[in-house]
Amino acid sequence: MGTGAGTDGGSSVPDEEWERFLRDSVNGVPGAPKEPSARARMVTRRLQEQPQQAVPWRAHTPGRARRRFRAWHALVLVGALALLGVALVPGSVGGWFGGDAAQAVAGEGSGGGGGSSAGPRSRRGTVEEPFRGSPAERWEDGVRGISVPRAKATGWMTAAQVEQALAKTRDFLVATNLDADTLRGKRPDKAVALVNPQQADMARYLRQAFRKPDAENDPLLLFSRFDADTVRLVGDVVKVRGELTLREGPRGAVEVASDVTYVYPVTRATADSREVVRVVVRREVVASWDDPAKVRTEPGTFSVLSYRVNMTNGGCGRRPTGYFAPEFGPHAGGEGPGTDPYDRNGPVVGRGAAGSCGNAVRS
Repeated sequence: MGTGAGTDGGSSVPDEEWERFLRDSVNGVPGAPKEPSARARMVTRRLQEQPQQAVPWRAHTPGRARRRFRAWHALVLVGALALLGVALVPGSVGGWFGGDAAQAVAGEGSGGGGGSSAGPRSRRGTVEEPFRGSPAERWEDGVRGISVPRAKATGWMTAAQVEQALAKTRDFLVATNLDADTLRGKRPDKAVALVNPQQADMARYLRQAFRKPDAENDPLLLFSRFDADTVRLVGDVVKVRGELTLREGPRGAVEVASDVTYVYPVTRATADSREVVRVVVRREVVASWDDPAKVRTEPGTFSVLSYRVNMTNGGCGRRPTGYFAPEFGPHAGGEGPGTDPYDRNGPVVGRGAAGSCGNAVRS
């Protein structure tokens, strides 16, 4: 029988294991470990005489297998308990990832109108981080936030023509909501040029809205504009999330519907202003690309079938001036039970410009 573990001529079995082997062998315990064979002792001796080498991460180390096995079971048990805790209290996981990310994830797309709170004022945006504390922090910048469906032959148009219609509809959204000149209050000529001039009601709206805006002809119903004398955008990034959808309309027309939310961080126009608030605008616009053989239209233009807007902190309910009028101070953006402007699950109800106003739980 071999000598005790730890001597030059012994096996690699630890002392406590060797003693247990002798005891169990004498007592006839079922499953008792068997004495290492002569070949095993020979191999062990050869390995002990060789220079030590680095042990790969999955290598088995004699004498440590039982401790590693026990540690692994302990880790599995801890992991199972942690998963059980998350299942029972889902909100508790938020704290593991830090306050900013957890708070931003917490309320987006809740599907309801008032389940979120405005949160501590310290989570407001700053000049350096204008989208801090907002779900929009994870949204795409500008036009990249507007998803476009795959073009396919629809109505009177071939797939190639539909692809052009989708691209020009997206260009219209850029010209009305993202163009730097439009945002600073200039007349959006590029957007106007895409609207069918034969559409009489839209022609009247566009003439009146920029000359003498009123409740029925408010440019904010279709265009995002700020008065550069009182408000300036923070940086040159607008956060965007939305999509275009495609369908066939009456008389074979190709209708491109858009549902897009835009988030504008702004501050007062004074050079030393540091307070940042956000104006959140969700728009639904349906553009009809009509068959010129059936409807009077100009090439490369579309008719506007409908447009609706919801906005937060844009001066809702005030006399129309043609510009958003964000509020600054402790209550900017609205408080209390109401609508979450980042929740895109419900429809655009057409509230927010010259119409009735609701409270927003955050901005």
